[in-house]
Amino acid sequence: MTHGRRTDVSPSQQGGGDWRDSAARYALLPLRIFLGVTFVYAGLDKLTDSAFMKDGGAGSVGDMMRAVRDSSAIPALVDLALKNPPGFGYAIALGELAVGVGVLLGLLTRLAALGGALISLSLWLTVSWASDPYYYGNDLPYMFCWVPLVLAGAPFWSLDAVIGNRRRRGAY
Repeated sequence: MTHGRRTDVSPSQQGGGDWRDSAARYALLPLRIFLGVTFVYAGLDKLTDSAFMKDGGAGSVGDMMRAVRDSSAIPALVDLALKNPPGFGYAIALGELAVGVGVLLGLLTRLAALGGALISLSLWLTVSWASDPYYYGNDLPYMFCWVPLVLAGAPFWSLDAVIGNRRRRGAY
């Protein structure tokens, strides 16, 4: 008979572990909070800005899209938005709000993070594409910030974890 530590469970599952184990377990939590709060704020900011949700005028989504059309990587994407700028503005704002709430609550986190990455990618390819050098634009780093949450989800302090634990226990 051999005595020793089991190798099929982590030290935290065995009741041991140190601060590094805890730090590794919760490493994505600050990123999740930052991105969630930022996207909720961005969505609410657009929804409450009467100038943004207009076809034209200072600060409108329509004027912004017309201004970036010729410098974007995918002008056809901007042309699609220009067919109905207020509708596009509402779609982006509601998408940001849904992504932010989903990530903050940890509900369908991977799907919400994928939505956040796609929103950031589309904004990078349209609005901030002309930033020179490219790293002055903020949408590209946001896109890559979403990738760890797409891959890992929200295994702690999330509704996903609660639902997963209930399923494993057979509570559903």
